[in-house]
Amino acid sequence: MSAHRLPGTTWLRELRPDPAPETVLVCFPPGGGSVGAYRQLARRFGAGTAVFGVQYPGRQDRLGDPPVPALTELAGHAATDLLAWPKDVRLAIFGHSMGATVAYETARRVEAGGREVTHLFVSGRPAPVHEEAGRLHEGPDEGLIAELERLSNDPASVRILRDEPGLADLVLPAVRTDYRAVETYRHQTGAPLRTPITALISSSDPTTSTDQAGQWRDFTTADFDLATFEGGHFYLDLPENIKALADSITRALATASPGHSK
Repeated sequence: MSAHRLPGTTWLRELRPDPAPETVLVCFPPGGGSVGAYRQLARRFGAGTAVFGVQYPGRQDRLGDPPVPALTELAGHAATDLLAWPKDVRLAIFGHSMGATVAYETARRVEAGGREVTHLFVSGRPAPVHEEAGRLHEGPDEGLIAELERLSNDPASVRILRDEPGLADLVLPAVRTDYRAVETYRHQTGAPLRTPITALISSSDPTTSTDQAGQWRDFTTADFDLATFEGGHFYLDLPENIKALADSITRALATASPGHSK
């Protein structure tokens, strides 16, 4: 396959081109995030892997697009564009935090559309049966900012939202919409994926325990693996983890085989 056969769309943005990719990795950002969340990671892949990111509405160049407060609706839009790609595309999907659940729901829709997903990587997120108890999306901005500080590798970088109301007005609506999507998500029972799943967690993530991540094994009839990195919720942004994460994904893709049984 050649890179020119994979056009970017409103939802799918090219982050790393490859003239003859063996695999195309599509990355789903965390809540409040954008495709920019994966620019550093995309650069760490070698020849044979093209990388795309999903751009949710309500941020960056999609600031004027109506927000989508449902994870399944986000997944539906992404899956529609992925299913329009040529059938010889070897597709892998990665998502972090909220993006992990959107990635999973997208994989369900891609499989239902008759396409294989080579591998699903779900990072920093409990399995889909988990239901969030919080209602931050219904509360004041202060609560959202405090939560962003709690999860950030550098809380000081988030505090600017308290000091710059104009910036907060730009950033927080998308954050609130995404928290609403996460906090109202309820998994609809269905057949498990035929796609191998790797769950990725970090050693000090307050949002996801090893047991919660391990429950992802129940959502595939194929192989399951669990990998742990040092750091907090956004471990994948730490310089010391970026290459290690890309290498881990590359190794999994080298052996991935859709439908391979447990």
